Amino acid sequence: MFYYLLKYVVLGPLLRLVFRPRIEGLEHVPAAGAAIIAGNHLSFSDHFLMPAILKRRITFLAKAEYFTGPGVKGRLTAAFFRSAGQIPVDRSGKDAGQAAIREGLGVLSKDELLGIYPEGTRSHDGRLYKGKVGVAVMALRAEVPVVPCAMIGTFEAQPPGKKIPKIHPVTIRFGEPLDFSRYAGMEGEKAILRAITDEIMYAILALSGQEYVDRYAAEVKAEEAAAAKERARRFPRLPRR
Repeated sequence: MFYYLLKYVVLGPLLRLVFRPRIEGLEHVPAAGAAIIAGNHLSFSDHFLMPAILKRRITFLAKAEYFTGPGVKGRLTAAFFRSAGQIPVDRSGKDAGQAAIREGLGVLSKDELLGIYPEGTRSHDGRLYKGKVGVAVMALRAEVPVVPCAMIGTFEAQPPGKKIPKIHPVTIRFGEPLDFSRYAGMEGEKAILRAITDEIMYAILALSGQEYVDRYAAEVKAEEAAAAKERARRFPRLPRR
């Protein structure tokens, strides 16, 4: 109930007013039945813009940190994300990927839409990064189509670290559903999962026009953070006089 209150009364109209999103290819989203919407992830706003424009309810897998914040603010944030249709997924530890797959398959088993960002994290520089194979596993096990989606302009509207988005043109573009039924029963083959995931990422790339990086975003982020830390250690800022 609260999901639809946010969508049609509170958050949805506000997002449409601020961003005035241009929607392309909405006809590619199935009107009924289970499907995966796989998109690029450029901004915190992505979690809410897509649900605001879709006619059907969509459930996203979200990082568990959004649900575990301390104090009143943390509880309110957790309640908001749950009400907005987000499912917490613990991304730490070796079983994190399996937990996300279980949650995603649970959504698809109810003939609902599942939203997923195959990159696994927000892009910190606006580029599109290598996708993780969990999306391929879910597509094969659930025997559902994957609809590629590109968010365009949300990085400029709300880049990493910016809490309040600015007014900037946004386009949400959906591509034709990808059918992987030819790989039925092959979810245990690593090469097949990699091929499916790469096909999904290239479809997103064709829609978004981003620069592609054939590496995982989390690895690049970690390397850049370590390099920045090392520079700070070697070249500490002198105190201002």
